[in-house]
Amino acid sequence: MADWVWLRCLFGPNLYRTHRSVEQSRPGRRVRRRFGWSYQPKSLERHTDSILGWASALWSLSYYSSPLLLCYLYRKGYICSSKLVPVSQYVGTALVCLLGVAFLRGWGRWRNPEYLQFVSVLHEARKNHTPSNKKKLACYDFDFSHWPADFSWKEASNPKLSKAGVSLLKPEPKHRGTADTVLNSMRMLPCHIISFLIAHSFGRRMLYPGSVGLLQKAMRPMLQQGQARLIEEFDGQRNKLVACDGNEIDAMFVDRRREGGRNGNTLVICCEGNAGFYEVGCMSTPLEGGYSVLGWNHPGFAGSTGVPFPQNEANAMDVVIQFAVHKLGFQLSDIMVYAWSIGGFTASWAAMSYPEIKALVLDASFDDLLPLALKVMPDSWRPLVTHTVRQYMNLNNAEQLCKYHGPILLIRRTKDEIITTTGPEDIMSNRGNDLLLKLLQFRYPKVMTDEGIRAVRHWLGATNHVEQASVYSSYEVDDDWCTSVMQSYQTERETMYPWSAQKYLRNFETTHCTPLPSTEFQDPWRLQRAPQGDRRATWKRGMKGMEQKPPVGICCR
Repeated sequence: MADWVWLRCLFGPNLYRTHRSVEQSRPGRRVRRRFGWSYQPKSLERHTDSILGWASALWSLSYYSSPLLLCYLYRKGYICSSKLVPVSQYVGTALVCLLGVAFLRGWGRWRNPEYLQFVSVLHEARKNHTPSNKKKLACYDFDFSHWPADFSWKEASNPKLSKAGVSLLKPEPKHRGTADTVLNSMRMLPCHIISFLIAHSFGRRMLYPGSVGLLQKAMRPMLQQGQARLIEEFDGQRNKLVACDGNEIDAMFVDRRREGGRNGNTLVICCEGNAGFYEVGCMSTPLEGGYSVLGWNHPGFAGSTGVPFPQNEANAMDVVIQFAVHKLGFQLSDIMVYAWSIGGFTASWAAMSYPEIKALVLDASFDDLLPLALKVMPDSWRPLVTHTVRQYMNLNNAEQLCKYHGPILLIRRTKDEIITTTGPEDIMSNRGNDLLLKLLQFRYPKVMTDEGIRAVRHWLGATNHVEQASVYSSYEVDDDWCTSVMQSYQTERETMYPWSAQKYLRNFETTHCTPLPSTEFQDPWRLQRAPQGDRRATWKRGMKGMEQKPPVGICCR
């Protein structure tokens, strides 16, 4: 028995923190408060773990610098049998030494009562993953790869996908006359190979820097602190979700339904940016607003496995929604999706695939990745960049957004330096403008003519509320008239669209990475129905108003 326990200590995960709960009496009820402390390893375990940590960091550094390192060694003549044999001996000796260090670390853990208790709880939870065992396991923060799965995509009552993954919108097919022939395929083969290598090497890491292991190691103390805050201050529940592609998704759920607040029954699913983690990301905004919140990390980020390509991202988002519905008990009509920056891709995919959701909020997001990719790459690379993005990183947010007919709120950062194609001082180069325009053109094609587009662009060119109000008044917009026209249209056609262009987008005067205050986060605007007795009068008033020419582009008819 002792031998088995020692082996569990040898191959067990790193333990970072211990959480505990205490019951406190308050007038009329008892409240559970959580607190925690960092795991304190004994001297032997601490030193051996430090050595293994440095070895892991050196391996990561060698991995990312291996192309340059191999070129250097080749030029110096070190890649030959006479040189490689001694090097392999040194490497073998180092590996044997590291193996001995790992055995010593296991011995140090075996002599630590706190680690022994943890590894016993982990073994029992793996053997029998009951709610009581999961509750005991949740008292520890440790290497997430050892956490047992809490939900799988197969558990959904009617799973509509297979291991191939969920469906994505594909790029438009080529026009006739440019169809691939054998000769053309051979000519394009080098381009396909280079695109594949770019996408799977530095391209993916440039697009999602949060997936780089060295960055995660540097941020680990901050992530652990953020996770401890979510668990101990907000009673967060950590979960491992298994997507249809086999990736394990690290998720955190904060339940506010029992607190009796106005927003507690609404679940906000948060989609982070390309270097964002739920531990320190946009989850804090809806949390401060009193919502129930479900955050998750991209594939390859922190505890999540895999790589963040579009297909993997959509698969992860799908299992998160399935978990919210089938395990947490929320209806789709009670779920809002909130995304920051590149998280707009998974959020717009969710809105397209689950049109029953309550609403969608996109903060500092863009319409399409390609213009932003072309901005940072040399002009001579334009054909290659276009092919690579469309084949492997096609983040077509606007195209997906147009498939959703529910309430939408876009938040535009007026000093955004990331999603502008020129600079933060040029607000018209903000790709959030293009996202709004494409959405309006799809929903209101008869209104968004050349004149309507010019009016909306004029309004978008305003950098603050005063300038926007000036543009608004210059078109002599009558809000009461607009509302009566919208209500009459809604009464006649039973449509659920919000109608005013200024209701789709709100400005937030700051840069790209500034956290969004909870006061700026709100449900998208909805057109209120006219009272039952007034619907006929509203319809007549709206039809009379529609005989006049409406203010084009600002109030949509």
